[in-house]
Amino acid sequence: MSTVERLIVVVLFDRVDSLDVAGPPEVFSLLERELPDPTGYRVVLAAATMDPVTTSAGVRVLPDTTFAEIATRPIDTLVVPGAVEVDEHRRVRAVTDPDVVDWVRRLAGRARRVASVCVGAHTLAAAGLLDGRRATTHWSAARQLATEHPAVEVDADPIFIRDREVWTGAGISAVLDLMLALVAEDFGEAAALRVARQLVVYLKRPSGQSQFSVTLEPASTTRRMDDLRHHIMRNIAGRLTAADLAEHAHVSERQLARIFKTELGTTPAAYIESARVEVARNRLETTDDTLERIASTCGFNTTDTLTRAFRRTLDITPTEYRNRFRMT
Repeated sequence: MSTVERLIVVVLFDRVDSLDVAGPPEVFSLLERELPDPTGYRVVLAAATMDPVTTSAGVRVLPDTTFAEIATRPIDTLVVPGAVEVDEHRRVRAVTDPDVVDWVRRLAGRARRVASVCVGAHTLAAAGLLDGRRATTHWSAARQLATEHPAVEVDADPIFIRDREVWTGAGISAVLDLMLALVAEDFGEAAALRVARQLVVYLKRPSGQSQFSVTLEPASTTRRMDDLRHHIMRNIAGRLTAADLAEHAHVSERQLARIFKTELGTTPAAYIESARVEVARNRLETTDDTLERIASTCGFNTTDTLTRAFRRTLDITPTEYRNRFRMT
C-alpha cells in the first residue's frame, strides 16, 4: 500500500530567522528515521524565486521550489517563519513583506493546517488568517501584534496555541515544541517522544507552559515603574496592595493605576498576582516545598488562593504544574 504524501511547505524570504527554517525539517526527518514505516512527510522550502535567500544569520539557503509552483498543489502543512528588525535602541520589531503576505494567504487556502513560528504570526495576521482567533508570538513582539491587529486575541504567554486548523508558536526554540505537537497530532505521543529524545529536548512542554517570566518583560519607560517592579519582587511575600504601592511611589492610587495601564498594559493587582505566580512556579519546578509553604513565601497565604491564581493565569493547578515541570 503506497504512502500518502504529506507536503510540508516552509516559507522562505530574505532576513528570515534561520532556526525557524531549519527546525521543522529536522523534526520531520528525525521522525522518518525513528518510525518503521514511511511517514509520507516531504518538506520543501518555497520562495518567490529560485534565487538564494539570505537569513538573518547571514546563511544563504536555496529554495526547493517557488510560491507559484507550489500553489498548484495540495499542501498538508504550511509553515510560516518570521523576521525582525532591531532599531538603534535595541528594540525588536516584527517585519512583514506584503508580497509574502499575499502568497501566504493564497497558499493557506490549499493547506490542511497552517503554523507560524515566532513572529511569523505577524504574517498570518496581515494575511487575515488570525482574525477572530487566539494566537501567540514571541513575547517581545506580542504588544505590536495586538496593536496592529486588534481582531486577533493575542496571548503572549503560551509556547504555542492551536485554534482549529491554525497553530502559532512562540519564540525561536519553541519551533521544536510546535513541530513535535504537529507530529503528535499525526502519529501520536509515542512517536513525538522518540523524536524528542533524539533532539535531546523535554517532551513535551505543553502549550500551557509560559514562554517567559514577568522578570523578563521589556524594560519599562520610567525609573518609577522599574522601582515599583523591583519593590514587588523584593517584597513578594508581604503585603502588596495598590495603596501600599501608591505610598511607595508617592502617587495616588488612581495615578498608580494609570501608570501600570500605560507602561505595562495591566493593573497593579494583576501584575502582583503574575509576579507571585512566577515565583511560585519556580519553587514548584526546583524545590520540594509543600504547597502550604510555597503559598506563604509567595504572598498567597493559603493554598486555596494559590490554586485559584494558577487556574486563573495558567489554567492548571499547582500540583499539575509540578508534575509536568518538576526539574529532577
